[in-house]
Amino acid sequence: MLFLTAPHEMYRESYLEALQEFHAEGRNLRYDLAQLTQDFGSFVYKLLALSDPLQTTPPQITQTILWLIYGAEFIGRISLRQELDEHMARYGGHIGYEIRPSKRNQGYGRQILTLGLEKARELGLLKILVTCDINNIPSKRIILCNGGIFESTVELGNEATKILRYWIDLGE
Repeated sequence: MLFLTAPHEMYRESYLEALQEFHAEGRNLRYDLAQLTQDFGSFVYKLLALSDPLQTTPPQITQTILWLIYGAEFIGRISLRQELDEHMARYGGHIGYEIRPSKRNQGYGRQILTLGLEKARELGLLKILVTCDINNIPSKRIILCNGGIFESTVELGNEATKILRYWIDLGE
């Protein structure tokens, strides 16, 4: 069974395996694998605290982090931001998601965004900004399959990377 859930220590081993996969491709390096191995509970607590406005301070923004789980296996993560700071309003959007490398191209990206949009609607969001790098064709397809309407392309600071911006209307 595939579902979204709040981060939990019961998925420790699977999450750490996924983090190794992300590290192998040079992503999520801000998370120290050795430290998380020793104190996974604190990591989970910090992720859960991000949803509490009283526990987030700038430059952090309040967001709900959910994990996509299949059976007892960590598949991916989605972040739902109810309010956007200037940076997220331009580049990041209301939703960010990622699928662990070994589970990509298996339909999980489309499913995590579909489930995330349902959760966003539950949180009272009616219009969602979702972005992706111009070179991330799979993510672009996922956004379009979930009703994304292209708005614009923006450059990411001094970098050559361009960001595609899409809106998804949840008002129906």
